[in-house]
Amino acid sequence: MSQHFHVHPDNPQPRLLRQAAEILRAGGVAAYPTDSCYALGCHLGDKTATDRIRAIRKLPEDHWLTLVCRDLSEIARYARVDNIQYRLLKSCLPGPYTFVLPASREVPRRLVHPKRLHIGLRIPDHPVVLSLLQELGEPIVSTSLILPGETEPMTAGWAIRDALEHSIDVVIDDGSETAHLSTVVDLTTDIPLIMRQGLGCASRLGLEA
Repeated sequence: MSQHFHVHPDNPQPRLLRQAAEILRAGGVAAYPTDSCYALGCHLGDKTATDRIRAIRKLPEDHWLTLVCRDLSEIARYARVDNIQYRLLKSCLPGPYTFVLPASREVPRRLVHPKRLHIGLRIPDHPVVLSLLQELGEPIVSTSLILPGETEPMTAGWAIRDALEHSIDVVIDDGSETAHLSTVVDLTTDIPLIMRQGLGCASRLGLEA
Protein backbone atom coordinates (compact mmCIF):
# COMPACT_ATOMS: atom_id res chain seq x y z
CA MET A 1 0.00 0.00 0.00
CA SER A 2 1.36 3.42 -0.93
CA GLN A 3 2.35 6.02 1.61
CA HIS A 4 0.60 9.39 1.50
CA PHE A 5 2.67 12.48 2.33
CA HIS A 6 0.79 15.74 2.82
CA VAL A 7 3.24 18.56 2.07
CA HIS A 8 2.96 22.33 2.15
CA PRO A 9 2.71 23.64 -1.46
CA ASP A 10 5.16 26.49 -0.93
CA ASN A 11 7.35 25.25 1.93
CA PRO A 12 7.37 21.45 1.74
CA GLN A 13 8.59 19.68 4.84
CA PRO A 14 12.22 18.55 4.33
CA ARG A 15 11.67 15.40 6.41
CA LEU A 16 8.93 14.17 4.09
CA LEU A 17 10.92 14.97 0.97
CA ARG A 18 13.91 13.07 2.35
CA GLN A 19 11.67 10.06 2.90
CA ALA A 20 10.25 10.40 -0.62
CA ALA A 21 13.76 10.58 -2.10
CA GLU A 22 14.74 7.45 -0.17
CA ILE A 23 11.71 5.65 -1.59
CA LEU A 24 12.74 6.62 -5.13
CA ARG A 25 16.35 5.55 -4.56
CA ALA A 26 15.10 2.19 -3.31
CA GLY A 27 13.22 1.57 -6.56
CA GLY A 28 9.88 3.11 -5.69
CA VAL A 29 7.42 4.92 -7.94
CA ALA A 30 6.00 8.26 -6.77
CA ALA A 31 3.05 10.41 -7.75
CA TYR A 32 3.99 14.05 -7.26
CA PRO A 33 2.69 17.53 -8.17
CA THR A 34 4.20 19.81 -10.80
CA ASP A 35 3.30 23.26 -12.13
CA SER A 36 0.98 21.63 -14.66
CA CYS A 37 -0.40 18.35 -13.25
CA TYR A 38 0.46 15.35 -11.12
CA ALA A 39 3.10 13.05 -12.57
CA LEU A 40 4.48 9.57 -12.02
CA GLY A 41 8.21 9.41 -11.42
CA CYS A 42 11.08 7.10 -10.50
CA HIS A 43 14.84 6.89 -10.11
CA LEU A 44 16.87 7.49 -13.28
CA GLY A 45 18.83 4.25 -13.05
CA ASP A 46 15.99 1.89 -12.18
CA LYS A 47 14.66 -0.10 -15.16
CA THR A 48 12.14 -2.04 -13.08
CA ALA A 49 10.56 1.16 -11.74
CA THR A 50 10.45 2.60 -15.26
CA ASP A 51 8.71 -0.54 -16.48
CA ARG A 52 6.19 -0.20 -13.64
CA ILE A 53 5.34 3.34 -14.80
CA ARG A 54 4.86 2.14 -18.37
CA ALA A 55 2.62 -0.67 -17.09
CA ILE A 56 0.47 1.68 -14.98
CA ARG A 57 -0.14 3.93 -17.96
CA LYS A 58 -0.04 1.09 -20.52
CA LEU A 59 2.54 2.97 -22.56
CA PRO A 60 4.31 1.42 -25.56
CA GLU A 61 8.08 1.12 -25.53
CA ASP A 62 8.48 3.98 -28.02
CA HIS A 63 6.49 6.46 -25.89
CA TRP A 64 8.74 9.26 -24.69
CA LEU A 65 9.33 9.57 -20.98
CA THR A 66 10.64 12.87 -19.62
CA LEU A 67 13.59 13.76 -17.44
CA VAL A 68 12.48 16.29 -14.85
CA CYS A 69 15.57 18.31 -13.92
CA ARG A 70 16.67 20.76 -11.23
CA ASP A 71 18.27 23.39 -13.45
CA LEU A 72 19.68 24.20 -16.87
CA SER A 73 23.09 22.74 -16.10
CA GLU A 74 21.43 19.40 -15.45
CA ILE A 75 19.58 19.61 -18.77
CA ALA A 76 22.90 20.34 -20.48
CA ARG A 77 24.33 17.16 -18.95
CA TYR A 78 21.59 14.91 -20.31
CA ALA A 79 20.98 16.61 -23.67
CA ARG A 80 23.02 18.19 -26.43
CA VAL A 81 22.14 21.89 -26.36
CA ASP A 82 23.52 24.63 -28.61
CA ASN A 83 23.69 28.32 -27.70
CA ILE A 84 20.43 29.29 -29.42
CA GLN A 85 18.55 26.43 -27.77
CA TYR A 86 20.07 27.30 -24.40
CA ARG A 87 18.82 30.88 -24.62
CA LEU A 88 15.32 29.64 -25.42
CA LEU A 89 15.39 27.19 -22.50
CA LYS A 90 16.59 29.95 -20.19
CA SER A 91 13.72 32.23 -21.24
CA CYS A 92 11.05 29.58 -20.54
CA LEU A 93 12.32 27.54 -17.60
CA PRO A 94 11.36 26.88 -14.90
CA GLY A 95 7.88 26.63 -16.37
CA PRO A 96 5.23 24.37 -17.90
CA TYR A 97 7.25 23.35 -20.96
CA THR A 98 8.79 20.05 -22.03
CA PHE A 99 11.58 20.34 -24.58
CA VAL A 100 12.62 17.50 -26.87
CA LEU A 101 16.37 17.49 -27.50
CA PRO A 102 19.04 15.05 -28.70
CA ALA A 103 19.99 12.86 -25.75
CA SER A 104 23.54 12.79 -24.46
CA ARG A 105 25.39 9.61 -23.54
CA GLU A 106 24.42 10.19 -19.92
CA VAL A 107 20.85 9.09 -20.70
CA PRO A 108 20.23 5.33 -20.45
CA ARG A 109 19.44 4.05 -23.95
CA ARG A 110 16.18 2.44 -22.73
CA LEU A 111 14.80 5.96 -22.05
CA VAL A 112 15.62 7.33 -25.48
CA HIS A 113 13.20 7.19 -28.41
CA PRO A 114 14.45 4.09 -30.30
CA LYS A 115 14.47 5.73 -33.74
CA ARG A 116 15.26 9.38 -33.05
CA LEU A 117 17.60 9.15 -30.01
CA HIS A 118 15.85 12.13 -28.44
CA ILE A 119 14.61 12.78 -24.90
CA GLY A 120 12.09 15.15 -23.33
CA LEU A 121 13.32 17.40 -20.52
CA ARG A 122 11.67 19.95 -18.27
CA ILE A 123 12.12 22.07 -15.13
CA PRO A 124 8.76 22.62 -13.40
CA ASP A 125 8.16 25.89 -11.60
CA HIS A 126 6.98 24.21 -8.41
CA PRO A 127 8.62 24.27 -4.94
CA VAL A 128 7.68 20.69 -4.08
CA VAL A 129 9.24 18.97 -7.08
CA LEU A 130 12.25 21.29 -7.14
CA SER A 131 12.92 20.52 -3.47
CA LEU A 132 12.48 16.79 -4.13
CA LEU A 133 14.95 16.99 -7.01
CA GLN A 134 17.43 18.81 -4.81
CA GLU A 135 17.10 16.09 -2.19
CA LEU A 136 17.43 13.31 -4.78
CA GLY A 137 20.40 14.89 -6.53
CA GLU A 138 19.48 13.75 -10.04
CA PRO A 139 16.59 13.94 -12.54
CA ILE A 140 13.34 12.02 -12.11
CA VAL A 141 12.14 9.83 -14.97
CA SER A 142 8.59 11.02 -15.35
CA THR A 143 5.30 11.06 -17.24
CA SER A 144 1.99 12.85 -16.72
CA LEU A 145 -0.41 10.88 -14.51
CA ILE A 146 -3.09 10.00 -17.04
CA LEU A 147 -4.71 6.62 -16.47
CA PRO A 148 -5.43 4.26 -19.40
CA GLY A 149 -8.60 5.21 -21.22
CA GLU A 150 -8.55 8.78 -19.89
CA THR A 151 -7.55 11.97 -21.69
CA GLU A 152 -7.04 14.25 -18.68
CA PRO A 153 -4.53 13.87 -15.84
CA MET A 154 -5.61 12.94 -12.32
CA THR A 155 -6.17 16.01 -10.18
CA ALA A 156 -6.11 15.17 -6.45
CA GLY A 157 -3.75 13.31 -4.17
CA TRP A 158 -6.48 11.39 -2.35
CA ALA A 159 -7.96 10.19 -5.66
CA ILE A 160 -4.53 9.09 -6.86
CA ARG A 161 -3.98 7.03 -3.72
CA ASP A 162 -7.42 5.44 -4.01
CA ALA A 163 -6.75 4.47 -7.63
CA LEU A 164 -3.09 3.45 -7.38
CA GLU A 165 -2.44 2.51 -3.74
CA HIS A 166 -1.30 -0.99 -4.76
CA SER A 167 0.62 0.14 -7.86
CA ILE A 168 2.87 2.94 -6.58
CA ASP A 169 4.85 3.52 -3.39
CA VAL A 170 4.19 7.12 -2.37
CA VAL A 171 1.82 9.97 -3.15
CA ILE A 172 3.23 13.46 -2.49
CA ASP A 173 0.10 15.53 -2.00
CA ASP A 174 0.31 19.33 -1.89
CA GLY A 175 -3.46 19.83 -1.95
CA SER A 176 -3.49 21.08 -5.53
CA GLU A 177 -6.02 19.90 -8.11
CA THR A 178 -4.54 21.20 -11.36
CA ALA A 179 -5.29 19.29 -14.55
CA HIS A 180 -3.16 20.93 -17.23
CA LEU A 181 -0.45 19.42 -19.41
CA SER A 182 2.87 21.03 -20.27
CA THR A 183 3.52 22.43 -23.72
CA VAL A 184 5.83 20.05 -25.60
CA VAL A 185 8.34 21.68 -27.96
CA ASP A 186 10.61 19.86 -30.40
CA LEU A 187 13.98 21.62 -30.56
CA THR A 188 15.59 19.06 -32.85
CA THR A 189 14.40 20.88 -35.97
CA ASP A 190 15.65 24.16 -37.45
CA ILE A 191 12.55 25.96 -36.16
CA PRO A 192 11.03 25.00 -32.78
CA LEU A 193 7.91 22.92 -33.32
CA ILE A 194 5.04 22.72 -30.85
CA MET A 195 4.14 19.04 -30.60
CA ARG A 196 1.48 19.60 -27.93
CA GLN A 197 -0.03 22.91 -26.87
CA GLY A 198 -0.49 22.90 -23.12
CA LEU A 199 -0.17 25.38 -20.29
CA GLY A 200 2.98 27.07 -21.61
CA CYS A 201 2.34 30.05 -23.91
CA ALA A 202 3.54 29.78 -27.50
CA SER A 203 4.40 33.50 -27.46
CA ARG A 204 7.29 32.85 -25.07
CA LEU A 205 8.80 30.64 -27.74
CA GLY A 206 8.43 33.31 -30.41
CA LEU A 207 5.82 31.13 -32.12
CA GLU A 208 2.14 31.19 -32.79
CA ALA A 209 -0.03 28.58 -31.05
